[in-house]
Amino acid sequence: MKLSDFKYNLPEKLIAQYPAEERDESRLMILNRESESIEEGVFADVIDYMQEGDSLVINETKVFPARLEGTKDKTDAKVEVFLLRELEQGLWEVQVKPARKVRVGNRLSIGNELACDVIDNTVSGGRVVRFNFGGDFYEIVERIGKSPLPPYIKREPEPFDKDRYQTIYAKHRGAVAAPTAGIHFTEDLFDKVRKKGINIVPLVLHLGLGGFRSVVVEDLSRHKMDSEFYEISDQAADTINETMKAKKKVVAVGTSVVRALETSVTSEGWAKPSSGWTDKFIFPPYDFKIVDRMITNFHPPSSTMLMLVSAFAGRNFVFKAYRKASREKYRFLGYGDAMLVI
Repeated sequence: MKLSDFKYNLPEKLIAQYPAEERDESRLMILNRESESIEEGVFADVIDYMQEGDSLVINETKVFPARLEGTKDKTDAKVEVFLLRELEQGLWEVQVKPARKVRVGNRLSIGNELACDVIDNTVSGGRVVRFNFGGDFYEIVERIGKSPLPPYIKREPEPFDKDRYQTIYAKHRGAVAAPTAGIHFTEDLFDKVRKKGINIVPLVLHLGLGGFRSVVVEDLSRHKMDSEFYEISDQAADTINETMKAKKKVVAVGTSVVRALETSVTSEGWAKPSSGWTDKFIFPPYDFKIVDRMITNFHPPSSTMLMLVSAFAGRNFVFKAYRKASREKYRFLGYGDAMLVI
């Protein structure tokens, strides 16, 4: 398949700018791959599509407030420093705005507690900076940083975003983008999952900004994903493998979980404990080894997430569902409604 197969018109008015009032009251579209039928409900209904012994696999990455506002020394020009990943203590890969005004050798001041020196450029147009600070770097960032809302949300972050642009089970700091399929879960819904005898299996994949970049090459095999850190524990791999042996369902919450699992799979088709960096890019056709069902959101045109979902459910079926979602005014993207593919 080609890039042009994944383009569609997404009206701006369908892009959710705010989350649903209650997490689990988002709309839910259920796609049945076998019958190619579509049902509709609310997200809380997702429990009805899981059975005792199934495994619900979640991504416990935690978004940190990666947007920092500062000024250039000498000129006092305003700049934004967006933290991407820590290369070593104090040394970070970042994006800067406006990029044309920030050059190697510049010093940037961020409030009274942080400053950084620009020491290199990156291949992707970012910068490498070294921070100077006293105390705990992350504690400072938590206080002065802003939520790293996606670029399609056309407003400034508000205080509630620090909570809502985050899953309730976020534990491991390192993401600059939320695994948004998991945003819909509540403590009450998790209680129901546990009481039904469904395993909740955590793993970690720290999402970067790569998912927001549209693919630009027509030949999908030439697209290169950004590398992201992931980790699957012994216990997680064991539980997933036991689920598969028992012929129960492995339900992935989000495309990040799918990518982590498919990165870890053995040649025999089992999950293995592993950690490291993955640039796994999944697009049709693709033979999934572990995941039986997937919870996801409605994704942007030409995005790697849309391609992954299309590989899982079939491109034509997914686009049929997207056309229905558009007609019926579902809310799209990170703060939008949800889809369950069974």
